[in-house]
Amino acid sequence: MKLPRRQFLHLAAGAAALPFSPHIARAQAYPSRPIRLIIGFPPGSTSDILARIISQWLTERIGQPVIVEAKPGASGNISVQAALAAPADGYTIVLITASNAVNATLFESLPFDLLRDLMPVAGLASFPFAMNVNPALPPRPSPSSSHSPRQVRAKSAWPHLAAGALLTWPASCSRL
Repeated sequence: MKLPRRQFLHLAAGAAALPFSPHIARAQAYPSRPIRLIIGFPPGSTSDILARIISQWLTERIGQPVIVEAKPGASGNISVQAALAAPADGYTIVLITASNAVNATLFESLPFDLLRDLMPVAGLASFPFAMNVNPALPPRPSPSSSHSPRQVRAKSAWPHLAAGALLTWPASCSRL
Protein backbone atom coordinates (compact mmCIF):
# COMPACT_ATOMS: atom_id res chain seq x y z
CA MET A 1 0.00 0.00 0.00
CA LYS A 2 1.44 3.29 -1.10
CA LEU A 3 0.85 6.29 1.21
CA PRO A 4 0.33 9.58 -0.62
CA ARG A 5 2.60 12.43 0.42
CA ARG A 6 -0.24 14.63 1.69
CA GLN A 7 -1.62 11.87 3.95
CA PHE A 8 1.88 11.14 5.23
CA LEU A 9 2.38 14.82 6.17
CA HIS A 10 -0.97 14.91 7.99
CA LEU A 11 -0.04 11.82 9.99
CA ALA A 12 3.41 13.22 10.78
CA ALA A 13 1.94 16.54 11.96
CA GLY A 14 -0.63 14.73 14.11
CA ALA A 15 2.05 12.53 15.67
CA ALA A 16 4.23 15.58 16.39
CA ALA A 17 1.32 17.45 18.04
CA LEU A 18 0.13 14.47 20.13
CA PRO A 19 2.43 15.04 23.14
CA PHE A 20 1.22 18.63 23.42
CA SER A 21 -2.47 17.83 23.35
CA PRO A 22 -4.29 18.00 26.70
CA HIS A 23 -4.88 14.78 28.56
CA ILE A 24 -8.40 13.48 28.88
CA ALA A 25 -10.23 15.38 31.62
CA ARG A 26 -11.62 13.23 34.37
CA ALA A 27 -13.94 14.39 37.14
CA GLN A 28 -12.64 14.27 40.68
CA ALA A 29 -14.34 11.96 43.09
CA TYR A 30 -16.76 13.95 45.25
CA PRO A 31 -16.09 14.68 48.00
CA SER A 32 -12.33 14.77 47.99
CA ARG A 33 -11.99 16.99 51.10
CA PRO A 34 -13.98 17.83 54.25
CA ILE A 35 -17.42 19.41 53.97
CA ARG A 36 -18.51 22.40 56.11
CA LEU A 37 -21.99 22.29 57.63
CA ILE A 38 -22.88 25.78 58.88
CA ILE A 39 -25.60 26.23 61.50
CA GLY A 40 -27.08 29.51 62.69
CA PHE A 41 -27.43 28.74 66.37
CA PRO A 42 -24.98 28.18 69.24
CA PRO A 43 -23.60 24.79 70.32
CA GLY A 44 -26.07 22.83 72.40
CA SER A 45 -29.13 24.11 70.54
CA THR A 46 -31.59 21.83 68.79
CA SER A 47 -30.08 22.76 65.43
CA ASP A 48 -26.60 21.91 66.70
CA ILE A 49 -27.68 18.51 68.00
CA LEU A 50 -29.45 17.71 64.72
CA ALA A 51 -26.44 18.90 62.70
CA ARG A 52 -24.02 16.74 64.69
CA ILE A 53 -26.19 13.65 64.26
CA ILE A 54 -26.47 14.27 60.51
CA SER A 55 -22.76 15.08 60.18
CA GLN A 56 -21.78 11.81 61.83
CA TRP A 57 -24.10 9.87 59.51
CA LEU A 58 -22.81 11.74 56.44
CA THR A 59 -19.17 11.20 57.48
CA GLU A 60 -19.74 7.44 57.64
CA ARG A 61 -21.70 7.45 54.40
CA ILE A 62 -19.42 9.54 52.15
CA GLY A 63 -16.05 8.81 53.73
CA GLN A 64 -15.08 12.44 54.32
CA PRO A 65 -15.45 14.43 57.54
CA VAL A 66 -18.41 16.79 57.80
CA ILE A 67 -17.41 19.65 60.09
CA VAL A 68 -20.19 21.45 61.96
CA GLU A 69 -19.48 25.17 62.20
CA ALA A 70 -21.71 27.34 64.41
CA LYS A 71 -22.28 30.92 63.23
CA PRO A 72 -24.90 32.13 65.73
CA GLY A 73 -26.59 35.48 65.53
CA ALA A 74 -29.34 37.45 63.82
CA SER A 75 -31.74 34.49 64.01
CA GLY A 76 -29.68 32.45 61.56
CA ASN A 77 -29.04 35.23 59.02
CA ILE A 78 -25.29 35.25 59.73
CA SER A 79 -25.01 31.55 58.90
CA VAL A 80 -26.81 32.02 55.58
CA GLN A 81 -24.53 34.95 54.68
CA ALA A 82 -21.46 32.86 55.58
CA ALA A 83 -22.65 30.05 53.32
CA LEU A 84 -23.33 32.44 50.45
CA ALA A 85 -19.87 33.98 50.85
CA ALA A 86 -18.18 30.56 50.60
CA PRO A 87 -16.77 29.40 47.26
CA ALA A 88 -19.35 27.74 45.02
CA ASP A 89 -17.63 24.36 45.03
CA GLY A 90 -20.21 22.18 46.78
CA TYR A 91 -18.20 21.82 49.98
CA THR A 92 -20.29 24.21 52.10
CA ILE A 93 -23.84 23.45 53.17
CA VAL A 94 -26.06 25.36 55.58
CA LEU A 95 -28.81 24.16 57.90
CA ILE A 96 -31.95 26.26 57.40
CA THR A 97 -34.63 26.32 60.08
CA ALA A 98 -38.09 27.83 60.32
CA SER A 99 -36.59 30.98 61.78
CA ASN A 100 -34.88 31.67 58.45
CA ALA A 101 -38.24 31.60 56.68
CA VAL A 102 -39.72 33.86 59.36
CA ASN A 103 -36.78 36.27 59.00
CA ALA A 104 -37.87 36.96 55.42
CA THR A 105 -41.05 38.49 56.87
CA LEU A 106 -39.49 40.29 59.82
CA PHE A 107 -36.49 42.01 58.26
CA GLU A 108 -37.22 44.73 55.73
CA SER A 109 -34.01 44.30 53.76
CA LEU A 110 -31.97 41.13 53.83
CA PRO A 111 -28.83 40.88 51.68
CA PHE A 112 -30.10 37.57 50.29
CA ASP A 113 -33.27 35.87 49.08
CA LEU A 114 -33.72 32.32 50.37
CA LEU A 115 -35.62 31.13 47.31
CA ARG A 116 -33.23 32.69 44.80
CA ASP A 117 -29.86 32.22 46.50
CA LEU A 118 -30.15 28.76 48.09
CA MET A 119 -30.91 25.33 46.68
CA PRO A 120 -32.57 22.71 48.91
CA VAL A 121 -30.64 19.48 49.31
CA ALA A 122 -32.60 17.47 51.87
CA GLY A 123 -35.31 17.87 54.48
CA LEU A 124 -34.03 16.68 57.83
CA ALA A 125 -36.80 17.09 60.36
CA SER A 126 -40.16 18.69 60.91
CA PHE A 127 -41.61 19.82 64.20
CA PRO A 128 -45.26 20.70 64.75
CA PHE A 129 -45.99 24.19 66.03
CA ALA A 130 -49.41 25.37 67.12
CA MET A 131 -50.77 28.78 68.00
CA ASN A 132 -53.71 28.75 70.36
CA VAL A 133 -55.99 31.77 70.07
CA ASN A 134 -59.40 32.46 71.51
CA PRO A 135 -61.86 32.14 68.60
CA ALA A 136 -63.62 35.33 69.71
CA LEU A 137 -60.51 37.38 68.92
CA PRO A 138 -60.22 38.53 65.31
CA PRO A 139 -56.75 38.46 63.73
CA ARG A 140 -54.94 41.78 64.23
CA PRO A 141 -51.42 42.93 63.48
CA SER A 142 -49.02 42.58 66.36
CA PRO A 143 -47.62 45.78 67.90
CA SER A 144 -44.14 44.90 66.65
CA SER A 145 -45.25 44.29 63.06
CA SER A 146 -47.04 46.44 60.54
CA HIS A 147 -48.24 43.34 58.64
CA SER A 148 -51.46 41.50 59.25
CA PRO A 149 -51.26 37.71 59.77
CA ARG A 150 -52.53 37.16 56.21
CA GLN A 151 -49.82 39.39 54.78
CA VAL A 152 -47.16 37.60 56.83
CA ARG A 153 -48.36 34.22 55.56
CA ALA A 154 -48.36 35.44 51.96
CA LYS A 155 -44.92 37.01 52.31
CA SER A 156 -43.28 33.97 53.95
CA ALA A 157 -40.31 32.60 52.02
CA TRP A 158 -40.95 28.90 52.56
CA PRO A 159 -44.45 28.55 54.01
CA HIS A 160 -44.47 24.79 53.43
CA LEU A 161 -41.47 24.41 55.74
CA ALA A 162 -43.62 25.26 58.78
CA ALA A 163 -41.08 24.31 61.42
CA GLY A 164 -38.17 22.08 60.64
CA ALA A 165 -34.70 21.88 59.24
CA LEU A 166 -33.46 21.76 55.70
CA LEU A 167 -29.97 21.28 54.31
CA THR A 168 -29.22 23.75 51.54
CA TRP A 169 -26.25 25.07 49.63
CA PRO A 170 -25.65 28.23 47.62
CA ALA A 171 -27.55 28.22 44.34
CA SER A 172 -24.35 29.04 42.50
CA CYS A 173 -23.17 25.48 43.24
CA SER A 174 -25.79 24.15 40.85
CA ARG A 175 -24.10 26.03 38.01
CA LEU A 176 -20.76 24.20 38.36
